[in-house]
Amino acid sequence: MQELRRKVYQPIYFLCGDEEYFIDQISDYIEEHVLDEAEKEFNQTVVYGRDLDMMELESMVKRYPMMASYNVVIVKEAQYLKKWEHISSYIENPSDSSILVICHKHKKPDGRNKGVKAFKKSAVFFESKKLYENQIAPWIEQRVNAEGYQIHPKASQLLIEFLGTDLSKISNEISKLLINLNEGGTIDAMLIEENIGISKDYNVFELNNALGARDVLKANRIIQHFGKNEGAFPVPMILPSLYRFFSQLLLFKSLPAGNPKVAASKMGINPYFLKDYQMAAKNFSQKKIAKIMSSLRKADLRSKGVGVDRLPNHQLLQELVFEILH
Repeated sequence: MQELRRKVYQPIYFLCGDEEYFIDQISDYIEEHVLDEAEKEFNQTVVYGRDLDMMELESMVKRYPMMASYNVVIVKEAQYLKKWEHISSYIENPSDSSILVICHKHKKPDGRNKGVKAFKKSAVFFESKKLYENQIAPWIEQRVNAEGYQIHPKASQLLIEFLGTDLSKISNEISKLLINLNEGGTIDAMLIEENIGISKDYNVFELNNALGARDVLKANRIIQHFGKNEGAFPVPMILPSLYRFFSQLLLFKSLPAGNPKVAASKMGINPYFLKDYQMAAKNFSQKKIAKIMSSLRKADLRSKGVGVDRLPNHQLLQELVFEILH
């Protein structure tokens, strides 16, 4: 992206992998910025792999630009293209006046294919990998900071809890939130509640905190809210978050005290949240945490109807919270 912004262009970009967001960022930038609007009419072609064969593609990239510096060809859904080897000769000796962008999403191409080997050798070959869950919060912070704004750690966690690890979804919601901020402002939990509809008080993140603090009243208020809004709070979303919290708590109790930054790094969390684990560590022994994790595994099986009769979601959560707190 730094090279593209400096107008340093390469003849071929092969963008592949499971994470669509980074592929879209690169291909969209090329589509929007290499040519101006007048040049695009005759010199930019966007095609789709389902409707294309390699002979057509080779013909497109060999065209000379008309009153422009480049002929730009962008292939979307390239995972549906076949016979990559038919274009290997062009890949090895591409035209300096053409820019070919291949967007091969959802999976890696077959590395044994002759054409794919040629791309790896001669093109800008970019593999877009899914981020690990503990990398999402730092990515959100970087994404917001790049726009000249700040985000509170709790707000980042809310976005992750409700949007998962889908970077495109998260980025879209961040863009919406920034519209409602003054320049240089901060995204906080209240802004998210007002503009996205995620409650700052009744969410999985607050349930973890209530359980960690052994706050029986608050924990039961939250699961009652979940029971009244089962569509927004499905058990398959809640249980992994609880399991993750108590797994990290077990790790926290095994770490030497005295260096919060080291503890946060090993746990893969923002240091802001260490106080929650410090409180929970006082309230739960390692033996109790092990029992809780066993209860969570059993609850997961029961939610799927494995081994025992399936319980309604609200009843399953009530029993689980009782087991955790008593």
